[in-house]
Amino acid sequence: MNNADLWTPGLAQGQRILRLYHLYRLCVGLATVLLISSNMHRELLDMVDAELFRYAGWAYLAINVVLGVLMQQTSRPLPIFGLALFDISLLSVMFYASGGLSSGVAPLLVISVAITNSLLPGRFGLLIAALASSALIYLTFYLSVSRPSAASHYVQAGALGALCFAAALIIQALSRRLQQSETLARRHAADVADLQALNAQILQRMRTGILVLDPRNRVLMANPSSLALLGQEHLVTLPLDERCPLLLERLQQWFENPALRPQPLQAFAEGPVLQPSFVPLRRKGERDILVFLEDVSQLAQQAQQLKLASLGRLTAGIAHEIRNPLGAISHAAQLLQEAEDLCAADRRLTQIILDHSRRMNLVVENVLQLSRRRQAEPQLLDLRYWLHRFVAELRQSLRDDPIIHVQSETGTIQTRIDPQQLTQILTNLVQNGLRYSARKHGKGQVWLKLFRDSPSQLPVLEIVDDGDGIPAEQLANLFEPFFTTENKGTGLGLYISRELCESNRARLDYVPREGAGACFRITFAHPKTAS
Repeated sequence: MNNADLWTPGLAQGQRILRLYHLYRLCVGLATVLLISSNMHRELLDMVDAELFRYAGWAYLAINVVLGVLMQQTSRPLPIFGLALFDISLLSVMFYASGGLSSGVAPLLVISVAITNSLLPGRFGLLIAALASSALIYLTFYLSVSRPSAASHYVQAGALGALCFAAALIIQALSRRLQQSETLARRHAADVADLQALNAQILQRMRTGILVLDPRNRVLMANPSSLALLGQEHLVTLPLDERCPLLLERLQQWFENPALRPQPLQAFAEGPVLQPSFVPLRRKGERDILVFLEDVSQLAQQAQQLKLASLGRLTAGIAHEIRNPLGAISHAAQLLQEAEDLCAADRRLTQIILDHSRRMNLVVENVLQLSRRRQAEPQLLDLRYWLHRFVAELRQSLRDDPIIHVQSETGTIQTRIDPQQLTQILTNLVQNGLRYSARKHGKGQVWLKLFRDSPSQLPVLEIVDDGDGIPAEQLANLFEPFFTTENKGTGLGLYISRELCESNRARLDYVPREGAGACFRITFAHPKTAS
């Protein structure tokens, strides 16, 4: 006997069919007992043995009540086969006692066979059909011995026996088809569940922000990236105009002309530059809006890197072509400046030549540094000790005796970073702070504050000056290459500093101050997680 012979329907469906089978038998038992209690069985049925019919009817009801209580949750084939065998046996006894085919009990056997085969397809079900048909034919023959009128019932008994087998085969075929349909449905349901889980995982981890808006511009769904890009902790069920009016303004512009690309936006101060895009979405008969938010600041940074790399390769190729005439011009200007009969106006012109020659050489050096920047070699540094040593060396190299304040927390604050690149970063930031401070107060001073960030416990170093600060309209371009507000600047200092920080798994940011001055913050990596 193979596994298919022992197959039972799905657990939930099998339990429903079994409960209906219990209910059906109880109804048959109650009807039989009512017939017996009213003594109508003697009048309606051609009884062969009334007492046997009475005992069988009461036993059928009582035992079915007990079985209905005890076999509520079973799905094993052997108990169900025993239940069907009991049902066929007692119905066969009542069939004989009530007079055979004329009593109308025979169709109950056919119904029991059909229900049993829905619970026990395979050989068990055919065995029940064989027992029921054999009981019909044998009992009809046995009755014909004592009652000659029953001899004409052979054809009907054979037809009912054949009907038992037909019911068994038809129900089994339907059960197999139902099994295949259920298996296919379960497989499709599992595939759909897997796809939903995969889609949810993708939405949770993708960097693109995704929002779903209803017709009243309320947020129905928002993935974590959209919350981070918009600087929000919770957006679902909230009106968009309360949380991000700029995005609502771009949505209105898209409604007016969907062919135009919406303008980028910045949801909050120091936030990334976002490029929104909108797609109509049909869902449950309503016209919702699907919003995609792309962080274009990263794309702009990559474009800048590609541009600088190309510029670096170009500069490296023509550096000697530029430096040779530049050196000749600078040398000639120096010789001309040493002439004794040179007037003051000409001496001023030669000085301008020298200054611009140095500036051009500095631009070439900075671009070459971008294209030939060496790989970072991080070392474990005690930032508190290293910072005091750096300040002491910087004071000796700078003129005008600048004022540099150092504030640090007690204890050891460590990180992994390339000390040479950190020196280059801090030298650039401190010199910028001293220059802007001296421009406002006559004498430059900066504050270096070293501490641990409370939430993340990462080392943080802030470089603060008391100059005029940076205007709000310049913050968006602050770290872009070649952006400068000075005639003599190259616009590469802050860009190189941030690039060096990122190559050491650190982060350089500008932190606005309420009062005057500027504050640049370096957030270092944890010494145990940085490579």
